[in-house]
Amino acid sequence: MSSLAAARADNFYYPPEWTPDQGSLNKFHGQHALRERARKLDQGILIIRFEMPFNIWCGGCNSMIAKGVRFNAEKKQVGNYYSTKIWNFTMKSACCKHQIVIQTDPKNCEYVIISGAQRKTEEYDIEDAETFALPADEERGKLADPFYRLEHEEEDLQKKKEAEPVLVRLQRVSDARHADDYSLNKALRAQLRSQKKRIAEEETASRKKGLGIRLLPATEEDTATAAKMKFSSKFERNRKDKRALINATSIFSSSGSVPSDKSRLVLESKRRKIRAGATSNLLAGGFKPSSLSGNGISSSRHKSSSVAVRKF
Repeated sequence: MSSLAAARADNFYYPPEWTPDQGSLNKFHGQHALRERARKLDQGILIIRFEMPFNIWCGGCNSMIAKGVRFNAEKKQVGNYYSTKIWNFTMKSACCKHQIVIQTDPKNCEYVIISGAQRKTEEYDIEDAETFALPADEERGKLADPFYRLEHEEEDLQKKKEAEPVLVRLQRVSDARHADDYSLNKALRAQLRSQKKRIAEEETASRKKGLGIRLLPATEEDTATAAKMKFSSKFERNRKDKRALINATSIFSSSGSVPSDKSRLVLESKRRKIRAGATSNLLAGGFKPSSLSGNGISSSRHKSSSVAVRKF
């Protein structure tokens, strides 16, 4: 920003046609010092930035407006409480443009909602909040009486005598617990060492299993869930067939026996396909497995005989 623009923004720029006898710059320009904030000043209204003093419910859309939310409000004096002015603030909510009117209450040092909203009631229990109950206005006024104050002090002393044994006992327990710093430090260090050792063992076990995360210790619930897991019979049968085939094959087999192993694997796969097809047809209401097996065997024999004839 140039110096001329900065001077105009700060209202420090004096044009050449201005003379000192014309008064201030605001008078020369015919405007108020507060600019747009004072556009309703002839009605006794000043535009200010108002901050919500407590949580309220909007009267238009019933949404909550939190404490501390700021509004452009119209400030106007509506009365006096002795020599203290009573101010009225009129604003529009941002949620539904509903008009809200709030007024000061100098007597109770509080704000009062006149219209357009409802204050959110927030009550709490003194015991839950762990705070002290403040004396009521009547009791606060009675404390000015010396006799009442003397009786009140006697009650406080009596409560102190009743609670003193409990406080002393708690203090002794706390002192005994923190008396031996060496033992407390030793126990804490031992606990930390065992925890680090357990974490290292869990990470080592996870790395052995090829996992990138640390597994939690096994529980009885995990063991029971794993015991209830059952794999399908087809998977078990295929696994047993493969294991039997591997066990029957010799590891010292020559190169000439390799094709027989391959043909055996092909034959086993065909058998599994025939079993699967027979099962699916039986479930669909087709022919019986015996006829399937017979037809399969006869067809295979027919094919083998035809192949043999062609060879001869």
